[in-house]
Parts: sequence; structure tokens; C-alpha cells
Amino acid sequence: MVTTYAKAGVDIDKEAESIKSLVDVVKKSFAFRKGKIGEPKAEIGHFANFVDFGDKYLVLSSDGVGTKVLVAQLANQYDTVGIDMIAMNVDDIICVGAEPIALVDYLAMERTDPDIMKEIGVGLLKGAEQANIVIVGGETATLKDVIRGIDHKGFDLAGAALGFVKKDKIIVGDKIEPGDKIIGLASSGIHTNGLTLARKVIFEKYKINDILPWGKTVAEELLTPTKIYVKPVLEMIKSDFENIHGLAHITGGGFLNIRRLNENVGYKIEKLLPIPEIFSEIKRLGKIQDKEMFRTFNMGVGFCVIAKEEKEIIRIAEKYGTAADVIGEVDKTKKITIEEYNIEL
Repeated sequence: MVTTYAKAGVDIDKEAESIKSLVDVVKKSFAFRKGKIGEPKAEIGHFANFVDFGDKYLVLSSDGVGTKVLVAQLANQYDTVGIDMIAMNVDDIICVGAEPIALVDYLAMERTDPDIMKEIGVGLLKGAEQANIVIVGGETATLKDVIRGIDHKGFDLAGAALGFVKKDKIIVGDKIEPGDKIIGLASSGIHTNGLTLARKVIFEKYKINDILPWGKTVAEELLTPTKIYVKPVLEMIKSDFENIHGLAHITGGGFLNIRRLNENVGYKIEKLLPIPEIFSEIKRLGKIQDKEMFRTFNMGVGFCVIAKEEKEIIRIAEKYGTAADVIGEVDKTKKITIEEYNIEL
């Protein structure tokens, strides 16, 4: 029985250690642009990094779809994964207060298939529309000796996005202080994270077209695309900039992501938004502990806004059809706690 993300094949603690080893080397490249246009202005580790560009910062992010591509292959449905890829990039860029503007994609395939590529393109276009960005180009590759998939339909989809922000409008979490509210914006479901664990658990009982207890098929539930928060969050920043102290995309690593904003404070989650049924089913089938669930999945909260006051944030989120509420507050503990479940992350 799979009970942890690590046993399913993804050890986020070892991954963090490995990433540090890589970052320790590549951050030496910062010296190459010191004192020039393009000089980095933050350490690697926030949701997106930014470089000097006159009176603005250019903001860069890169991410992919991960093992959700295997679900797409099982379902033989490819028109949503493009939305996921764009979401993973643009939802990181807005975490520093920036507006995403453009993206390039990278599609590697086991073998060329124009029908699959067209479906992927449909999702990319939908995602671009939701994020209000342009896709200016990209790269494709046929790598039959590297990419191996289901029935030779293997592919990997990733991208890199560009955004910008005026220097006096950057939001990096340094203003977060005890007493600030943590406002959660609802996710659309599992998004694009924890699929390695979810797949191992779900497919021990269900097949891809089986109907889940709440009426959706496995394919419908797992391929529901990641929510793109660009339009509501940018309006929040425009309308209520001085009130907003931090922005966090709840992605791989679950609620641990909040710590990326400011490690000098604590984050007390006092209540949650309604938890989608897929998470309860994964927990039940895999006999997974609550702590593991909250450090792997978004548990119904896809994005967090840290602010002094919540009223305007919630109003704008709901204007765009996204449920939102205060889920906790910042404290002095330097810990992340989920009070309802009596756990510390």
C-alpha cells in the first residue's frame, strides 16, 4: 500500500537537497551580469526570479506538466494539459506581483503525432487566453529513445514564461508580519501536483473511465486543468497594492510553499476551504496521514494572498468566480500549522 509521496517515487525532502546542490553551482552565474542590465535581484528559491531592466524587473519562470501527461495518455485526451503547463508558469510569475506577458513551450514526443499535437495546441491557446499572454514560439523534439509512454504516445510538455513589474510594485514577502491574514483562493481540484502519488493510489482501485463516488470519471477528475489566477490577482494588486504583503502558489509541496515567502514568521491555518472529494478519496484509498496530504497536495487551496485586510481580496476573487476566504493568520512561531488537523509542517 502506498502511504507517502516518497514511497510513490517522489521524495520532496531529498528533492530539496538535490535542488540545493544544483543551485549552489548555477547561482555563481549571477556574477556574469553584475552591474549590467539583467542582473538578478533575488536569490533562487522564490516562485519566480527577476532581473534588472531599467525602471522595471523582468520576471522569469519555467515549469512543466509532470506525470499528469500519463493520465492524458491513459484517457487519450490531450486538450487540457496545455492549460496546466501555462498555469504552472504564470501562477508563479504573479507571486512577485508581476504581469505575465509571453511564453515559449517545449514539447518532446516519443513519436510525432499531429492529432495529439493539435489537441495540446488547443489547451495552450485556452491557457494563453485565461492568462492574457502570447505564445511566441517554442521547440519540438522527437526523442523515441528518451521519452517512453503508453502505447507509444509518450510526451513531455514544459515551458518558460516572461513577465514584468515596475520596481516599486514588486511583492516578495518581506513586509509580511504577525497579524496578517492568510486568504485562500479555491483550487479546481488536484491541479498538476502530487500526481505520482495520486495515480499510484487511484489506479489500484479504478480504471481511467470508471465513475468516482461523486459522479465524475477518473479522467474528468484528474484532467481538470490547473486554475489560472492571473486576472483576479493582477486586479487585486492594482486595486489594493499597499494591503498585499505576500502571494503564494500552492503547488508541489502543498502548504510548505507558504514558507517560501518569509521564513522569519509562522503561518497558522485555522480553517480550510471545502476540500475537494478527490483528496478524501486519495487519503482513504492510500491510508495516507494528514500531514503527508498537506505537504503533497493543495487540499482545495490553490493560491494564498497574505494581506492586512481581506475584504477587497475576497470581493475580487469572487468577481472572477473563485471562492475565497480567510483561512488563517501570520504569527511569530516560524512554523506552518494546520490547527484543525493538529499538524505542523
